[in-house]
Amino acid sequence: MKSPVADDYLKAIYHHTEWQDTPITPSQLASVLGLAPSSVTEMVKKLAAQGLVTHRPYGPVSLTPAGERRAAGVIRRHRLIETWLVREYAYAWDEVHDEAEVLEHALSDRLLEGIDERLGRPRFDPHGDAIPDADGTVHRQPFVLLSRAAAGHAGRVLRVSDRDPELLRALVERRIDVGHELEVVSDEVVRADGVEVALPAGAGESVWLTA
Repeated sequence: MKSPVADDYLKAIYHHTEWQDTPITPSQLASVLGLAPSSVTEMVKKLAAQGLVTHRPYGPVSLTPAGERRAAGVIRRHRLIETWLVREYAYAWDEVHDEAEVLEHALSDRLLEGIDERLGRPRFDPHGDAIPDADGTVHRQPFVLLSRAAAGHAGRVLRVSDRDPELLRALVERRIDVGHELEVVSDEVVRADGVEVALPAGAGESVWLTA
């Protein structure tokens, strides 16, 4: 089933376990996609019949190796497009997600390869998410979620979730973006590039540091 709808399901499942290990449940998947649970159940059954996911009634949903390869291909497209928009068209990092959601289904493989080559085959997108290689391989450093980092932990910002544009803007104002050094002072305060700043709401669950 080569369809944008199926790809969106696979991408959502991939995203859920990219930075943590607990598999996604059907109800969580329905919430992420903004769909009725019954619709999600039917699509999961179709994906399972094609060998793209594994699922048992009332249990979590996981990608099979074939499903992971296909999801990685969609993720690769999305993240290369985000990187292209930032580098070539001066988009801000809080503006690219929705554009990439549309373009990832429209660009040909040939154009995507040209974009990858022009950009110098980047390994990470503007939010710090790893861009899978053409074969689906992902290169990722050991990491820790900011909310789970102990006071005194110092590390470089590896990744910032792109789900909330307003939060992204608030983080940039505080110099909490990819590549910057942070030191955890407390649950609510960090030292960003040597300056103490208060964390905006939601930052602890949206920022990942080098471990």
